[in-house]
Amino acid sequence: MKTLQMERLTRAAFAPFGDVIELEGARHFAINGGTTERFHDLACVDVTEQGGRPLINLFRAQPRAWPVEIAMMERHPLGSQAFIPLTPGRYLVVVAPAGEFDPAQLRAFWTDAWQGVNYAKGVWHHPLLALDRVSDFVVVDRGGAQPNCDELALTEPWRLVFEASAEVAALVE
Repeated sequence: MKTLQMERLTRAAFAPFGDVIELEGARHFAINGGTTERFHDLACVDVTEQGGRPLINLFRAQPRAWPVEIAMMERHPLGSQAFIPLTPGRYLVVVAPAGEFDPAQLRAFWTDAWQGVNYAKGVWHHPLLALDRVSDFVVVDRGGAQPNCDELALTEPWRLVFEASAEVAALVE
């Protein structure tokens, strides 16, 4: 079985695939007479191709047990898809660049519980991989008459692995 090394999710590492939705480093300013802090323009929502419209959904992900194996990927060719966690549970993100699927380009990230992701239009990704508990996410994606989900079965599964380090040891406990 092939293995895929996990990396920490950061804006720089994830940039080829979309946006990391987090407050650290985000443009922000006070609104509502100073009673609210607005963190502004955290992700590029791209859903209007071919008459699409934005949808706001709630997804409830069941926790996965170790070892986590990847046997399929999906993409949304007509729009972006954002996942914003509502519950304090960690999750994993597996992606590959948009275009023809190339398993040599797979990347895997582990998130801090408060980080969200926005997959750019056409980026290959694995469905939600919650770890700790049943986890709820607000999902912003595309609605419209056209089909917008391509699924691909991998020719062989990949197992997600971590380098042995104190930083990630707690993820698999």
